[in-house]
Amino acid sequence: MQLKFVKIIILSIYKMANKKNETRTSIDELNDSLSSIEQHVENNKKIVTWSVVGVLAIAAIIVGYIYGIKNPNAQKASDAIAKADMELAAGQDSLALAKYVEVAGEYSNASGNRAAIEAAILLYKQGKYEEAIKYIDDFSTSSEILAPSAASLKGDCLVNLQKFEEAVKAYDKAISLADGNAIYAPVFMMKKATVLRELKNFAEEAKVYETIKKDYPEFTNSYRIDIDKYIERAKNS
Repeated sequence: MQLKFVKIIILSIYKMANKKNETRTSIDELNDSLSSIEQHVENNKKIVTWSVVGVLAIAAIIVGYIYGIKNPNAQKASDAIAKADMELAAGQDSLALAKYVEVAGEYSNASGNRAAIEAAILLYKQGKYEEAIKYIDDFSTSSEILAPSAASLKGDCLVNLQKFEEAVKAYDKAISLADGNAIYAPVFMMKKATVLRELKNFAEEAKVYETIKKDYPEFTNSYRIDIDKYIERAKNS
């Protein structure tokens, strides 16, 4: 069951990545400036950038659905967030956002909690990063997928706000919460390294890449990333 769930998420990630090329973040812009990286690696990294948002959205819906079944007393809140989900599925992001914000403000149960992270995702897509952070901070979960993904999303918001030191801390939290997960941890580490380069902290940047090379060889192979080039560039800098 867990393997099937992971496969569904991975397929959804790639579908979402292909749809959302119109949205770019400062992380993308920083990645584009890495002249030693081949173009096909850049394209793969854009998929990685969206993977966290994709996992976050999909897992939030599944977790919220399960909680709704277990807590029939939350039916009203469940019905309200279902309407928001329908608007989102129909591509009506603005209407969905308004409904998620309403649910998050009115309910303190599982549906209200999920509405907070759904609102954060949509606000991030709209470039409203400070508002997105507010809803991320209101969100709480012990999910091994949602928790690190939410922390990473906060890091992305902080990067776009040019708050690089805070972004590094957010990515550190995401890495810690990922707890060695071979799919997500190296994604967060790549983001952290990119921001460290922006901060001109090249020694720490090199250490991050070396850790990825040592602990997550499957990741670099899957995305065809020549991690040695990253390490060499950081050390030469």
